[in-house]
Amino acid sequence: MAVVGPTAVGKTALAISLAEDFRGEIVSADSRQVYRHLDIGTAKPTSAERSRVPHHLIDLVEPNDPFSLAEYQELAVKTIKEIQAREHLPILTGGTGQYVWAVLENWVVPRVPPNLELRRRLEARAARGEALHEELSRINPDAAARIDSRNTRRVIRALEISYLGGDTPTKSSPLFDSLIIGLCAPRAELYRRIELRLANMIETGLLAEVEKLQGMGYSATLPALSSIGYRQIWQHLAGDLSLAEAVSAINIESHRLVRQQCNWFKPADRRIHWFDISHEPYPKIFRLVSDYFTYSKMISQEDKAAPMLDLG
Repeated sequence: MAVVGPTAVGKTALAISLAEDFRGEIVSADSRQVYRHLDIGTAKPTSAERSRVPHHLIDLVEPNDPFSLAEYQELAVKTIKEIQAREHLPILTGGTGQYVWAVLENWVVPRVPPNLELRRRLEARAARGEALHEELSRINPDAAARIDSRNTRRVIRALEISYLGGDTPTKSSPLFDSLIIGLCAPRAELYRRIELRLANMIETGLLAEVEKLQGMGYSATLPALSSIGYRQIWQHLAGDLSLAEAVSAINIESHRLVRQQCNWFKPADRRIHWFDISHEPYPKIFRLVSDYFTYSKMISQEDKAAPMLDLG
């Protein structure tokens, strides 16, 4: 099963509760939590939360290591199959739409290794203000349609794949029969939760975390450190932004992220069972999950008990 929705809506808390109630294990679908040392700014589950139920696909690589969608998909599918072999419930949870749908829809993902020389040229062009998204629209309109023009990192990667002969991901037959639960909230409530979470991140050491990354020799230009929060705090520590300006910029970018995530997890998507967190939804979610897996188990048992047909 999967738990999806916008940032700060409470996916982690729900996934942990479901894992405890249904003998589950959590498979992260967050493109920033794969990086080691990026803990506070990525809202990783705490050590206490990880001690309650098993978590997978967190802290996989160093911030300067390349990590692709194809690599994530391969690891996620392998992990889910291993959890199923233990007769536990895999719970895929996170707000990275590409990661979630690559697993649930069994995308065929192009394997194009990063080309650092091409990427540097594209990054330099982006820094000069060139319209790279328009360029992507001309050479790969399908990819351009899925990427926000303001997401420079993803636009550059899509151009890189396109110029190196890669194809855009395509769907295949799903590998898993999945129940998808979506959490939502009124936009004003989401923004309030985002701002409270950021205040807590600042209070619990986000600045020190970025200072530690600087001390380890990592560069602000790394994709891992260009994400929301790290980029602005880095600018603050460099003297380019006051702390108040950095906080305001992070909140604005996080609000924009909510709107982008709504393009990946659409309210009209009938595959997703949506629940508004304002209405204390856990009892209803618990019943839905319980009924779904009771039914799935009954069907599985019927399949096993079905007689073989003699076609000879």
